[in-house]
Amino acid sequence: MSLEEFLEEWNNDSPYVEVKTSGSTGEPKRMLVEKRRMLASARRTCDFLGLQPGDTALLCISVDYIAGKMMVVRAQERGLKLISVEPSGHPLATKQTEGLTFAAMVPMQVYNSLQVAEERERLKAIQHLIIGGGAVDEALAQELKDFPNGVWSTYGMTETLSHIALRRLNGDEASEWYTPFPSVEVSLSEDGCLVIDAPEVCEERLYTNDMAVLGSNGRFRILGRKDNVICSGGLKIQAEEVERLLRSHLKEPYLVSKRPDARLGEAMVLLTEGSVNEARQVCERILTKYHQPRAYIHVDHIPLTETGKPARRQAEKIAES
Repeated sequence: MSLEEFLEEWNNDSPYVEVKTSGSTGEPKRMLVEKRRMLASARRTCDFLGLQPGDTALLCISVDYIAGKMMVVRAQERGLKLISVEPSGHPLATKQTEGLTFAAMVPMQVYNSLQVAEERERLKAIQHLIIGGGAVDEALAQELKDFPNGVWSTYGMTETLSHIALRRLNGDEASEWYTPFPSVEVSLSEDGCLVIDAPEVCEERLYTNDMAVLGSNGRFRILGRKDNVICSGGLKIQAEEVERLLRSHLKEPYLVSKRPDARLGEAMVLLTEGSVNEARQVCERILTKYHQPRAYIHVDHIPLTETGKPARRQAEKIAES
């Protein structure tokens, strides 16, 4: 879908917009959402960031997905000047992206921008940068911690019409804990997954598959997805937690996956774009015996979705084969 096509849909007489999920845990699904709820979400973000009419906002994410659609809706709601560039791994490659007030990117776009001097300076100049669509790893957070302007990691999903909570990545307020917006309440289900009550954007209580812990003042920290728990020999291992432990030790892209195992139930498998032997040596040094992968597989490319998230189901098929 092009920007023009979405604007046509946004301005038609229907109270609904069709969106599709990212497909990180399966096939993308299509759903209808109310325009009034999208406006409420946009207003909340604009208010939080203090955006004013005439401020510049960058659209560098496909409007096929909720993140791109919501950038357009925020511009409509607040009277922002929307600068649109073709979605790519280097959204700040052109001079028209200099001196931006607001931008939303996925982690891959931020990482790539940091590698090019001119793009890095344009990234630093953005007054309000939000990063979503995937986890911000420790190495990327370290690169951003001294940025002069506001940088946030977002938590949300298609059903919540983009984010419902933010955590600061830089400055004195940097934290691993997400702070929900004032109208949002969170709790935990019996199996430790996050439950969201956000009546402005989602009519029903939302039960997620994200394992979490709750902190003070309604804050929360995400451990990983319930789907990504590996039940191996009686142990429950969170794939994302293992990936976090390896981040500062493995240079090449990697992903923790699993496959059925007759003895263990499930066996952990590490996919890596680098050397299998090097990955094994790192894991044996860093991880405890029972948290080490049972198999290592070299791949040319770690499978990703269209929005840059790990394609976990595709990874499992590779691990099983």
